[in-house]
Amino acid sequence: MTEQAMTNTGPSESDVQSVLKRLGTRAMGLTGADVERVVREARQVARRQKRPIRYKDLEDAVRMNRPELPHDLRWRFAVHEAGHAIVHHVLKLGPIQGITIDMPDGGYSLLAFQRSGSDMLSYREDLLAMLLAGRAAEQIVFCSVSVGSAGSEDSDLARATRLALALERSLGFGAVQPLLYRDDKDATPVLDAQPDLAARVHARLEKALGRAAEILNDNRARLNRLTAVLFEQQVLDGEAAREILNEG
Repeated sequence: MTEQAMTNTGPSESDVQSVLKRLGTRAMGLTGADVERVVREARQVARRQKRPIRYKDLEDAVRMNRPELPHDLRWRFAVHEAGHAIVHHVLKLGPIQGITIDMPDGGYSLLAFQRSGSDMLSYREDLLAMLLAGRAAEQIVFCSVSVGSAGSEDSDLARATRLALALERSLGFGAVQPLLYRDDKDATPVLDAQPDLAARVHARLEKALGRAAEILNDNRARLNRLTAVLFEQQVLDGEAAREILNEG
């Protein structure tokens, strides 16, 4: 939609909904305080220029005037997030609400999860495959992986490791003494102290990574399409992502 349409006195309801959806997708991952900052900065820009607020003012504030990513990094982010989305979609884990590769720390997928079957081992194994799908996609496309799936407590590898450890230690699916419940607050000292346990957890992760790679290889055309569109547009709402994933 044009900026002129946004500043008209009577934009249509569909125009307003389109703008809100686009802006909401742009703002994925922001906190309430972030949103307050975005609105405040956009108003200040419009006030200084003595004109009504525009969509671009809000978008620029969301992006915090970040420079465009280098093409190689932007492409890798697109591949990584497309991998997550495709495995999430194929395994029917729930609706996709949005995908972006325009965040300060890289890409981000807003994924919803269905409750049906969520207490079963098969569901948790599906989650493991989805968590490792970004890494699997990078390996397929680039024959190498980046640090994008690791390096922090909320990274893909960290979340997958905690889940795989829980399967072994607290959810009742362990290969050794599955009836024992152990509440592991920190995975690192537990795994470092028990090589056999670490090997079993790692085996679960390897299996999940292999499963994600198999799904992505079977859906390579989808991976290519979603990556290309995400690379070009940088942000996709759930409807746009689902249209691509449902093609063919």
